[in-house]
Amino acid sequence: MKRKIITIDEEKCNGCGLCINACHEGALQLVNGKAKLISESYCDGLGNCLPECPTGAITIEEREAAPFDEEAVKEHLARQAAASQPQPPLACGCPGQQVKTIRPSTTAPSPASMPVAPVESQLRQWPCQIKLVPVNAPYFNNAHLLIAADCTAYAYADMHNEFMKNRITLIGCPKLDQVDYAEKLTAIIANNNLKSITVVRMEVPCCGGIVHAVQTALVKSGKMIPWQVVTIGTDGTILDS
Repeated sequence: MKRKIITIDEEKCNGCGLCINACHEGALQLVNGKAKLISESYCDGLGNCLPECPTGAITIEEREAAPFDEEAVKEHLARQAAASQPQPPLACGCPGQQVKTIRPSTTAPSPASMPVAPVESQLRQWPCQIKLVPVNAPYFNNAHLLIAADCTAYAYADMHNEFMKNRITLIGCPKLDQVDYAEKLTAIIANNNLKSITVVRMEVPCCGGIVHAVQTALVKSGKMIPWQVVTIGTDGTILDS
């Protein structure tokens, strides 16, 4: 089956690594000082890496996709953070689409034995989608900002109390929105007096797009703001912070 896949001219590649961060699929790695597509099955063909390449070494062409290279994917996943321990993706592509069954811990108290109390939402503003929020909204002034991937609120049980409480919450998904949030976040950071930024992402590679957008926005805004990244596993555990 033919589909759009990137091609890298190694002679033009200067090994800067900018394309690595821009790829939401985790399809690129630096190998011997050159950018390399580690598996065609990872590439979504959208070309987010193209504008980041300063030498024009990356192009997109439509061609027959190579057979799924299981060994290449396993090697790529082994280079991921040790704490994340992801499994090889399905042959259809994105690691974030791998199917798994998650079983809750049996050590948790039975709901029948616990008192039932209403849970208060910690969302303190509306809208909360990065694409929809006004840049100069008054609630940004002197705020601690939470920028979270959509899935984190469903994967992590105590999202409201642990991360959203006393923060202004923005959510998004670079995979589904297919946009670079950097420009919007740059404007928010530059035009408001933020106290801190916390990024909460899932362990899947496409969530790296949110981290990259925040890094870019901080650099472009010229502001030194304390920030941290917290990674949530697909089983609902915190992998690193």
